[in-house]
Amino acid sequence: MQRFSWVRFIAVLKKEFIHILRDRASLVMSIGMPIGMLLLFGYAVNTDVEHLPTVVWDQSQTTDSRDFITSLRNTQYLNPDNFVQGYKQIADYLDSGKARVAVIIPPNYGKNLQGNVQANVQVLVDGSDPTVARAAMSAVQMLGLNKSLQLQNERLVAMGTAGSMGTPLNIETRVWYNPDMKSLIFNIPALIGLILQNVIAMLTSFSIVREKERGTMEQLVVTPIRSLELLMGKLLPFVFIGFVSLSLILATGIFWFGVVPIGSIPLLVLLSTIFLFTILAIGLLISSVAKTQLQAMQMTFILILPSILLSGFVFPRETMPRLLQLLGGLLPLTYFLEIVRGIFLKGVGIQYLWQDTLTLCAFAIILLAIAAKKFKKNLD
Repeated sequence: MQRFSWVRFIAVLKKEFIHILRDRASLVMSIGMPIGMLLLFGYAVNTDVEHLPTVVWDQSQTTDSRDFITSLRNTQYLNPDNFVQGYKQIADYLDSGKARVAVIIPPNYGKNLQGNVQANVQVLVDGSDPTVARAAMSAVQMLGLNKSLQLQNERLVAMGTAGSMGTPLNIETRVWYNPDMKSLIFNIPALIGLILQNVIAMLTSFSIVREKERGTMEQLVVTPIRSLELLMGKLLPFVFIGFVSLSLILATGIFWFGVVPIGSIPLLVLLSTIFLFTILAIGLLISSVAKTQLQAMQMTFILILPSILLSGFVFPRETMPRLLQLLGGLLPLTYFLEIVRGIFLKGVGIQYLWQDTLTLCAFAIILLAIAAKKFKKNLD
C-alpha cells in the first residue's frame, strides 16, 4: 500500500487553488454571493409594515378631525398625505394601488366628540395583501381604542363622576377585494408570473447553450440560414410552450384552488403575452452569455432569488429600503404582479394597468433588441 505523500498532496492543493484563482467568475460568486444574499435577505425579508399610502376624505374639517389625521400619521403605519372629496376618488386610489388604506371622517365627527356623543370613522383597507391589511387594521383599531380611552378620561374628569360611559370613538373597518384576507387568493395570481418566468427563462437559456456544448452551433453557422431565421426558429417553440404553461397554470388556479379572476381573462392573456416575450428575451440573453448549461442555470437562479424577494411576491415593497425598491423596479415580474393581482383581485381594466403595461412593453422591446444583437454577434 502506497504511503501518504505530503509532496503529492501539496501539489494537488496548489493545482486546485490555481484553478480557483483563474476562474474569476466562480471566485467572485463564492465571495460576493454570501455577502450579497445576507444584505438582500436582511433588508428585503421584512414583515413590519410602515408608512402605508393612505387617502383621507375629511368631511368634518374641524380641529378634532385634523387631530385624528395627525394621530394616524404618528402611528408610523399610515401616511395620510392624500385628500379627496368623494367615494369615487377613494375607489380610484384603491383600485390603482396608489393607496392601501382609505379613511372617511363624517361631517358630524367634531360635533359628536364635543357633544359627548359617539363619533364614527370609517376605514377601508385594501385586503389584496393580507399581511398589509392586518397591519393596517391593527394600527387603526389600536389608535381608535387609545383615543377612546383618552376621550373617556377627559369626559369623566369634566363631569366629575366615575359613572359608566359609552365608547367615544368607534372605528368601522371594511376590507375590500379580499374580505376574508386569505393568503391563497393573494399568492395564486403571483405564482402565475413567478412560475412562468422561471420555467420559460430556464428553458430558453438552455436552448443555445445546448447547441454550443454539442458542437452543433458551428454547423448551423456554416449553413445558409440567417441569424433572424435561426432566432425566430429558436424562440417560437418556447412561445408555444409559454402559452401552454399559462393555460395550465390558469386552469389549475381556477378549477383546483378556486381562485377565479374578477377581471377580464382575455386582457390577462394579452398582458401575459407581453410578459412572456420579456422573459424569452432574458432567457436568450443568458443563453448568449453562458458557456455551459450549468452557467445558464446559475444565471437563471440569480434572476429567481431577487424576483421572489424584491418584486412584492411575498414581502410588501413598501417595507423595503428605497434602494431595494429601485432594484425591484428593474424586474419585469414586479410590474406583472401588479397586473395579474389587479385583474384577479380587483377586477380592474387597462385604465388602471396602463403604466405597468407600458413598462413591460419597454422591457420587452429593449431586452429583445439587446438579445437579438448579442445573438447575431455570437453567430458572426
